Amino acid sequence: MNEVSIYTDGSCLGNPGPGGWACRIYKDSQERTPIELSGGYSHTTNNRMEILSVLEGLKALPEPSSVHIYSDSQYVCSALEKGWLNAWLKKNWINSAKKPVKNKDLWLLLLSELKRHQVTMHWLRGHAGHPENERCDVLARSIAEGGNLPPDPGYSD
Repeated sequence: MNEVSIYTDGSCLGNPGPGGWACRIYKDSQERTPIELSGGYSHTTNNRMEILSVLEGLKALPEPSSVHIYSDSQYVCSALEKGWLNAWLKKNWINSAKKPVKNKDLWLLLLSELKRHQVTMHWLRGHAGHPENERCDVLARSIAEGGNLPPDPGYSD
């Protein structure tokens, strides 16, 4: 099974507001030049962009892999590592506050990718000088600031 590292970040100018996501994919430990992916929406949230950065990185892998994902999103890391995602699924997408889980559309897509890959999450402190995280932040922010973004089909106020 391939060993892959994916560094991710999401950004939103306002919350909600225009947002961007980015990821850098290293397909093996010897790779020097990563694959960079990014995108965004005109009206979305930071959490949606954080989820999308992970989702799009996993979707870009052509075959099942052992994946280390590095994210500064405690929301995404906790959902995967602390079992929130599985709990939401078992409780029919109701969270611990007895409210519908936000971003269900993206979590469902992510669940599909999690079945394909062996994923280990690693939390990084954001804006702490980690070069991969900083590069993803620059990419995500530049998308959010760029204009001409489509609406987020899954977001509603």
